[in-house]
Amino acid sequence: MKIIKIKEDITPEIANSIKKSVAIDTEATGLQIPQRDKLSLIQICDENQNVYIIQPNKENYKAPNLVSILENQNILKIGHFLRFDKNALEFFLKCKIKSIFDTKIASKIVRTYTDSHGLKNLVQEFCNKSIDKRQGSSDWNKDIDKLSDKQLEYAANDVIYLHKIKQELENMIIREKRLEIFKKCLEFLDTRVELDQKGFKEDIFEH
Repeated sequence: MKIIKIKEDITPEIANSIKKSVAIDTEATGLQIPQRDKLSLIQICDENQNVYIIQPNKENYKAPNLVSILENQNILKIGHFLRFDKNALEFFLKCKIKSIFDTKIASKIVRTYTDSHGLKNLVQEFCNKSIDKRQGSSDWNKDIDKLSDKQLEYAANDVIYLHKIKQELENMIIREKRLEIFKKCLEFLDTRVELDQKGFKEDIFEH
């Protein structure tokens, strides 16, 4: 795994090097986006396990090269609990993310033998690795050059395993003939994010 720290935006060369799929994740000042909290970091990982940790410009959040990937229908964006990341990226980067695969939704659709659908659980099952999640509650808003090695490792771990996990879950979904319902859940994610942004956090389908 190679970690590259970047301020504001990836280069056109990096953007052009990503052809088929990219794993994505974000860190923020808290979980109430956009009402209170702000986007702090964006992590992406290409198919060659290069991890780019990007600290956006906090004044304008302009990142046209990164946005070109997020909006590219031909590049699959793989994430875990994209409900949060899609919300943050679309709101602050003023973009529309196209072509997604959410490993948390996939896990809930097909791993019905367990109630454990966190990224740590998926990494353990499919990659036989144990990741440390203790750095999750960190100050991600400080300058990227002041982030500790442990913080950088935590941020990288949130994307480095997603390509492998996606492949394993997709195989299971196809095997269990649940691909269509999974696709419909992904389509609904746009509406779920819009509800979040309008303040509707509860499950609107509950009695």
